[in-house]
Amino acid sequence: MLTLDHTMMRVEDLEASIDWYQTYLDYEEKSRWEADTFTNVFLGPEDVHDEGALLELTYNHDGRAYTMGDSWGHIAVRVEDVYDAYEELMDAGVEDYRDPDSCGGSYAFVTDPDGHEIEIVERDHGAKWSLDHTMLRVEDADEAIGWYTRKLDYEMFRRSEHDSFSLYFLKPRDAADEAMSVELTYNYDDRSYELGDAWGHVAVNTDDLHETWDELLTRGAEDYRDPESCDDRYAFTKDADGHEIEIVTN
Repeated sequence: MLTLDHTMMRVEDLEASIDWYQTYLDYEEKSRWEADTFTNVFLGPEDVHDEGALLELTYNHDGRAYTMGDSWGHIAVRVEDVYDAYEELMDAGVEDYRDPDSCGGSYAFVTDPDGHEIEIVERDHGAKWSLDHTMLRVEDADEAIGWYTRKLDYEMFRRSEHDSFSLYFLKPRDAADEAMSVELTYNYDDRSYELGDAWGHVAVNTDDLHETWDELLTRGAEDYRDPESCDDRYAFTKDADGHEIEIVTN
């Protein structure tokens, strides 16, 4: 079962980003990887579920800036009451972005220091502020859904059809409620999207990197960065819209 392990986003000031997530979402640092040219920091709630996903912040040491693009949408975090949670963030000093009333009373949005959008959603499961889903925009809904169901063996567990767009939520069929899902957003106006580079990838975990990689190739997944090219520690493929998918071991 290829449960979603983390979502990676790139940041321009690592300490400012870590401080934001620790201060406002009460995240703690779970692990850190220091390399010569970059640093990866993994964050999440103290009581994150065993199948829950983490947030990976990547800081490159060359001082580069990033473009947000519009192919990646947001991460979503769980709360019991969206109004209470939004008021809590506003009282703590988070910038007002999209309050619950402007979103029909069922969700809200804030942004982190780098402009990544964070949706606040009401759920009756999972730790407060834990990752609920990562939203990706797709240009062909059938192709995108087919990719995740065929390549990763995901199933659609929720869908929402509207006048101008549709939302499709997918994750492994036997995953816990607390596991993160992918939300595929399809707009009906035939627009195309730019990936940008402020978002990096979503990652799935597996018990056997090479076996999973071979199965993905058998199913027609793109051979993008194979395990050997990544020192047999991880690998990368891409979904139908070019979003990078990392494969990591448990």
